[in-house]
Amino acid sequence: MKYAVRFYTKTGNTKRLADAVAKELGVEALPITEPISEPVDILFLGNSYYAFSIDPEVRSFVASLSKDKVGKIVNFGSAALLNSTYKKVKAEADKVGIPMDENEFHCKGEFKGLHKGKPDENDLRAAAEFARNYK
Repeated sequence: MKYAVRFYTKTGNTKRLADAVAKELGVEALPITEPISEPVDILFLGNSYYAFSIDPEVRSFVASLSKDKVGKIVNFGSAALLNSTYKKVKAEADKVGIPMDENEFHCKGEFKGLHKGKPDENDLRAAAEFARNYK
């Protein structure tokens, strides 16, 4: 299996999760500004809610993907208030014909003092364990 890990973050929380996932998979976590240059079986995509939706940069990144380069997308992320971005990311992935794995990883993230210290070491271990299920 070939893996790639891409993330979008404004606070650094999702990057921390991306690093834990990537370390478990033996790849490097890169920002979504880095395109998928070689075919991968699974793209782990880290993102979060901003103003009650996924960021336009995440939408653009998913729109730039092609099914000849990405077998499927596995969603992960953190957020202070809302939980899963799965439906928003899936709607974008459907437009380019890339399937989404039905499982995802999500945890609370610190934002303006809310959920202080999150994601914490337990969350990072849980993210790595989640990724291990795909090996």
